[in-house]
Amino acid sequence: MPQQEQRTGTLYAIAAYVMWGIAPLYFAAVKSIPADEIVMHRVIWSFGLVLALVLLQKQWGQVRTLLRRPKIIGLLFLSASVIACNWLVFIWAVTNDHVIDASLGYFINPLLNVALGVMLLSERPGKLSLVAVALAAIGVLYQLVQFGSVPYVSLFLASSFGIYGLIRKQIKVQATTGLLIETALLLPFALLYWSLIDTASGDMSSNPLNINLLLVLSGVVTTLPLLAFSAAAVRIPFYLLGMLQYIGPSLMLVMALTIFGEQFNPEQTVTFGCIWLALILMSAEALTKARARRKAKRSSAA
Repeated sequence: MPQQEQRTGTLYAIAAYVMWGIAPLYFAAVKSIPADEIVMHRVIWSFGLVLALVLLQKQWGQVRTLLRRPKIIGLLFLSASVIACNWLVFIWAVTNDHVIDASLGYFINPLLNVALGVMLLSERPGKLSLVAVALAAIGVLYQLVQFGSVPYVSLFLASSFGIYGLIRKQIKVQATTGLLIETALLLPFALLYWSLIDTASGDMSSNPLNINLLLVLSGVVTTLPLLAFSAAAVRIPFYLLGMLQYIGPSLMLVMALTIFGEQFNPEQTVTFGCIWLALILMSAEALTKARARRKAKRSSAA
């Protein structure tokens, strides 16, 4: 892989994860709007933005091809429904002072992906990755047994995002065209919901201009990180993409403690400790495998 391509891909990945990491700032700014309405706006304005991108990139032929494959459309409807639920819970978490829980969810996600790969895709990760998954489970079980609480928000965000990734991995469609069909499938429900809601914020003509602008920008907040992530995924190794993923939840955690004034409670301290140790183990294994592959490639070239 050319060095310039890898540098470009790394910058795209950092941009994607930084945008995802600082997303709580955006949702805190529209805290006065109910979470379900924000999800509605995300669907509507994302559809408009992605449609424009597809037309500009002349990808409409790919969209027509996908529309002739009902099985793919069914899977995209499933993935769209899962990610919409993920958005709803994430927005609720941010607007109800649970940013630490949201951060934990996205720290757990890569570990859950390993477990899903083993159970559903017959993948064979290394021993350290399996130990990492076990450590994460111990952290969650400790919170359950010692304090009688389950990190429902964290587990839901991790599992829903993991299932979304699993579905998209199976259908292997381009990010832009796939996102267009996903939002198009959700669009009728979003528009119907908008016509039925009876809230002050539901009538944009009565909202302050800054709130309306922020709601329209929800399409940008949804789409840009995904496009940057897709551009990174084809340019850099998977292990590097996975390691950079921790930028997002790390930023969320820092903001939760400094900007939003949240605090660790005892059970979260132990759970986070187990998760961080697990991530260190998994990253160490990924780096070791990457070095081994590079060494093998150099040997074969010689």
